[in-house]
Amino acid sequence: MKRLLQLGLKAVTAFDWPLLLLLVLMAALGMTIMHSAVGGTDWRFADQVRNFLLAFGVMWVAALIPPAMWMKLAPVVYSVGVVLLLGVEFFGETSKGATRWLDLGVARIQPSEMLKISVPLMLAWYFHRYQRPKMSLLDFVVAGILLMIPFLLIVRQPDLGTALLVFAAGFCVIYFAGLSFKLIVPIVVVLVLGISALLYYEDYICVPDLDWVVLHDYQKHRVCTLLNPGSDRLGRGFHTIQSMIAIGSGGVYGKGYMMGTQSHLDFVPERTTDFIFAVFAEEFGLYGGIMLLVLYALLILRGLSIAAVAHTQFSRLLAGSMSMMLFVYVFVNIGMVTGILPVVGVPLPFLSYGGTALMTLGVACGMLMSISNDKPARPA
Repeated sequence: MKRLLQLGLKAVTAFDWPLLLLLVLMAALGMTIMHSAVGGTDWRFADQVRNFLLAFGVMWVAALIPPAMWMKLAPVVYSVGVVLLLGVEFFGETSKGATRWLDLGVARIQPSEMLKISVPLMLAWYFHRYQRPKMSLLDFVVAGILLMIPFLLIVRQPDLGTALLVFAAGFCVIYFAGLSFKLIVPIVVVLVLGISALLYYEDYICVPDLDWVVLHDYQKHRVCTLLNPGSDRLGRGFHTIQSMIAIGSGGVYGKGYMMGTQSHLDFVPERTTDFIFAVFAEEFGLYGGIMLLVLYALLILRGLSIAAVAHTQFSRLLAGSMSMMLFVYVFVNIGMVTGILPVVGVPLPFLSYGGTALMTLGVACGMLMSISNDKPARPA
């Protein structure tokens, strides 16, 4: 009986209650807007309820695993992920022009999703194991190689959205580990110059016959559509234009719950997945959008506060990376829906329909809870 009580107490204390409260609010908000996006309680609504229940279950299991165990698993999880990506490269299944799936006989999986977790896990393990008062350039070069191997394999599939999230999560670990800001400035300067060149030479580089070499044709078209959505209003620019119309029509106060005309008349494509923010903004307006961003900010801040008080290098880096991965999810999705970033297929956390992304977020939040409840051993 005492053993059962101990297990029950451990199950309850595994949760970080401020984080759990925020996640429950996000889940309730997500199901509310999903109900409106699908126009009722059809199979997609029921599936999303199931997805949330599974995600919370995965989160609870991840929260029960102590950070020390996560650290031991890191090299294995990373290695398995890279091997599966190589399997996709040579034996993957192709669908809609992309080779992202691997048939294992008992299941058909998309290995790139697990790299969102395993890459920062591996990098946090690396910097913890080889930590020193001042990291050398060689340390960051090795970390960069560990990051670029899965990143390049995912880009080759091609899956730019997932590759971007994997890179962002891994880069945050490298930055938090002590990467000098002086090394980042040249990269930022190159990016600014590159974007400026794209804007200035748009009419010359967006002609149909010009090959960009480093990008696939569909990726080139996404960039050119971002620069000028009106160049193909009924084709590649349709998603961006319709989502911007929906957001703008919501105004300050919104049209009201389930009263969005753009979304309910099927003008907004992918309204239950990547473009669900357009549905939300049309119905709840500017104030609703601000409220949603505040909830996301509170989630991220809670994660960063967990990272700040973690007592090991591994826990600090992992918690910081998981928090910033959530930020990148939100920034990229809302950026592409509002027309300031290309459409890259990144879901909005806890609102977009889908099970895989919710499972990934569930593991990430479970890791944060595990770190939050990990207490340093008392001296004997």
